[in-house]
Amino acid sequence: MDESVIKEILENSKVIAVVGLSPKSNRPSHQVAAYLQKHGYRIIPVRPGINEVLGEKAYHSLKAIPSEIQVDVVDVFRKSQDVPPVVDQAIEIVARYIWLQEGIIHEEAAEKAQDAGLKVVMNLCMLKEHIRLF
Repeated sequence: MDESVIKEILENSKVIAVVGLSPKSNRPSHQVAAYLQKHGYRIIPVRPGINEVLGEKAYHSLKAIPSEIQVDVVDVFRKSQDVPPVVDQAIEIVARYIWLQEGIIHEEAAEKAQDAGLKVVMNLCMLKEHIRLF
């Protein structure tokens, strides 16, 4: 992964939609989102069946996020096989970046996102990269 892309994402993004964000504080998705929120990013929880996480209204899908909210990064905490429809929705809402957390790899979906103009990070933790670079 090109470190300049990671730095670009972390420096230029303000709104992060976290797909698969758990309301349970002991889960990695919750810990990463809480850290990012604490460091000035707006977190948009995306997870069916919940109303709110970390003080932010939750949405059942990326497409359900109101269009006036410009999502910069779609941070994915889902199984690799669940990534393609997330990428499709990220393209549809005109997100700028896709970030697949540690252990999440889907080359075809990444290629599709890149072909649509999104920059992609795979198999890295956004929290760890933020700590490492800042």
